[in-house]
Amino acid sequence: MEELSSASIQALTLLFSGNVEIWRIIGVSFTVSVKAILIATVPAVIIAFLLSYYVFPGRRLLIALFNTALAIPAVVVGLTLYILLSRAGPLGDLHLLFTQQAMIIGQIILSFPILVAMSHASLQASDRRAWETAITLGAHPLRAALTVLREVRFGLIAAIIAAFGRIIAEVGSSMMVGGNILNYTRNIPTAIALETSKGSFAQGIALGMVLLFLALLLNLSLTWFQGKGEVNS
Repeated sequence: MEELSSASIQALTLLFSGNVEIWRIIGVSFTVSVKAILIATVPAVIIAFLLSYYVFPGRRLLIALFNTALAIPAVVVGLTLYILLSRAGPLGDLHLLFTQQAMIIGQIILSFPILVAMSHASLQASDRRAWETAITLGAHPLRAALTVLREVRFGLIAAIIAAFGRIIAEVGSSMMVGGNILNYTRNIPTAIALETSKGSFAQGIALGMVLLFLALLLNLSLTWFQGKGEVNS
């Protein structure tokens, strides 16, 4: 107990003293995860819209596949990317293995099913008459789609928050394709895993505190936006 208390005090000291290594690790985490979300969101929302408002062959199969992909473990995504990006793999010539770009690709793959599934659920729950009315009045399909998306904006924001929370805390994919390189690909989860394995708990606790605070903030935001969506529905 005394050791835990001492490590916790050291962790707080590391955080609030502006420790360069700690804040670089935090910076890598946010840089990679924010880029992944920004890249994944627009195509995911477009696919969710098409699945909600258009009928085409294979539509139900696609919905089932995206829902199934929600359960894919991060380590499986990491292993698949490692095989593809390794020197012997089909994409080895791109030299992406052990880079932030590889980590971003992994996090895009992990966040995409969440964005599609939650956006699709929000769109399915929306009033379809907004789309039909806009089209009947001669609105361009893009303008009509933007009108619908505005109606479900709180649900879409909730999807983005949930996806971001998923990827910023994942360790399997980032460890395998990022390589946990200090000041380059070492993010919060991989640093926690490394420091814990070395028996150095202060840095791990400090980074764990950041993740816990972020988890609380994201969950509060998610609850608020879901509540706003229910009020506006």
